Amino acid sequence: MSLQAKVMEELKEAMKAKNTVALESLRAIKSAILLAKTEAGATEELTEADELKLLQKLVKQRKDSAALYSQQGREDLAQPELAQMAVIEKFLPKQLTEEEITAAVKGFIADVGATSAKDMGKVMGVASKALAGKADGKLISEIVKKLLA
Repeated sequence: MSLQAKVMEELKEAMKAKNTVALESLRAIKSAILLAKTEAGATEELTEADELKLLQKLVKQRKDSAALYSQQGREDLAQPELAQMAVIEKFLPKQLTEEEITAAVKGFIADVGATSAKDMGKVMGVASKALAGKADGKLISEIVKKLLA
């Protein structure tokens, strides 16, 4: 079942339950999918990798907005962002823990033969592809820096 079909099913359920947070989140996903499909050079169907990138982008937007609102002392605005983020994350694969990411990155460093911070680009290239959708790129980057330092 495609992401769009899953979103439509969830949208129906949210409408029946009158769950406004879920409705807003699911409509945002649906809108992003439609925009991605109608972009110049887009294919008829999105690949699974494209769908993952799209969902990660939506989660990152919500996370950044919530952090900004929290910094400004606006918890009333941060909470809906975090609630929407939780709804969107249901469509992402299970996220890896920091320990699991560290173990994977150690393996990538050994595979690439990286020895210093100069090799960070090589490690990040391999790690980003292998952990796509399973971990936040920022966290991967921090772990790679820490291990190569």
